[in-house]
Amino acid sequence: MLDTRDRIAGVSARPPQRSGIAHRSREPARAQPMAAPWVALEDFLRNTRFDPHDPASLGDVLRALVEYGCDRAPFVPLPGHGQTLARWRALAAVAACDLGLVKLFEGHTDALAILAELGGPVTTSGSRWAVWAAEPPDARVVAARAGSDGQAGQAGQAGQAGQAGQAGSLAHAAQGTRVHLTGTKAWCSGAAVVSHALVTAWLDDEPVLVAVVMDHPTIAIDSSKWQAVGMQATASADVRFAQTPATLIGTAHAYVRRPGFWQGGAGIAACWYGAAARIGERVRATSSPQADPHRLAHLGAIDVALASAAAVLREAAASVDANPRADAQRVALRARLVVEEAANVVMLHATRALGAGPLCRDARFARALADLPVFLRQSHAERDLAALGALMTVAHGNAGTDARAGFSSGGNGNASASGNANPSTDGNADRNANANDANSRTNLNVNLEPHDPGTAPWTL
Repeated sequence: MLDTRDRIAGVSARPPQRSGIAHRSREPARAQPMAAPWVALEDFLRNTRFDPHDPASLGDVLRALVEYGCDRAPFVPLPGHGQTLARWRALAAVAACDLGLVKLFEGHTDALAILAELGGPVTTSGSRWAVWAAEPPDARVVAARAGSDGQAGQAGQAGQAGQAGQAGSLAHAAQGTRVHLTGTKAWCSGAAVVSHALVTAWLDDEPVLVAVVMDHPTIAIDSSKWQAVGMQATASADVRFAQTPATLIGTAHAYVRRPGFWQGGAGIAACWYGAAARIGERVRATSSPQADPHRLAHLGAIDVALASAAAVLREAAASVDANPRADAQRVALRARLVVEEAANVVMLHATRALGAGPLCRDARFARALADLPVFLRQSHAERDLAALGALMTVAHGNAGTDARAGFSSGGNGNASASGNANPSTDGNADRNANANDANSRTNLNVNLEPHDPGTAPWTL
């Protein structure tokens, strides 16, 4: 069928293909195996050209992913519906392409999952969403119930009667309570390129979640504070609301108390993993069995870290699917902390193995090494370790311990090092070796199976 859709400015891409038919002359058509959705997504990203330093270009790629349906099943299934690992594989694939892009893509897909879980409005075709849930002490958004004049009734619309069905509207918004927003929301990634956002706010001193249309004239976006080098193109901004109409999603506290909160937090770890695996692949691709033993040792350490992280992510995905309504905090914290540690190990060994060369001459590698440390700081580090430890004492029946006391619940990936109240949108063992002859190449006679260079060894 002829694709008559308008081309998206700033993006060169072809739609993802989930299956193919091979034709040979004088032979019947032979069906090829259907590609896994994340493989098709990888192919789409591999054939997409964009400027990774330009926030508008990232927005164009996000739009292309949405237009081609890559933001939902079968490419990105909802978490806790039996295909959580497939969801995380898709996030890892986008992260391997570009961390700035996955920051926007993960936020969009997380918003779709939240709306589905909380019974929010049906999203319109082509809409691009974000989730902004950071709650630093110096930035707060207050919601007030709409007056009788019905002004807030425009929250689910772009303000023009004829725009229904376009990206600037929320379908069936009449189902939600209308409110007005006032205040500043900090750490809003992609603020200038999304059409809608889910925003945490305070209504009658209780935390609520609201949906807002980003083209409303009462919204001001200020990116002047964003001076980041890593994750630069996400252009995280302060968004100011001045009596901005919005739609209430769910009840008070529903956002953080839903099972999907921590499921989404674990999904962020899949993003970290995808980027770390891509960095590790750079070392593997430039190594051979005859390489310097130090480089091989670095590659071995990378493999141990990534294989361990992948195993924990697979276990976490299986746990989420087996217990979709359970509190996944412990599962999510463990996965995030293991992957964070693995990513740090990979970055350490990759840079020591490869030296300064690729950091100075390989733009993609250098960008990943600049982006990933910033993205990882979405973790709360020792505070998350302490929270996990507290949960372990509760799990083993220790009396007098409140696993959640004094700890932020993390978030779904919408802020970094910012007091984010949201985990997404958030064990090294000693390795003793006999060093007497370890540096001699003649002592590295290991029977190595040849590896297909086209197959990534650390696919989830």
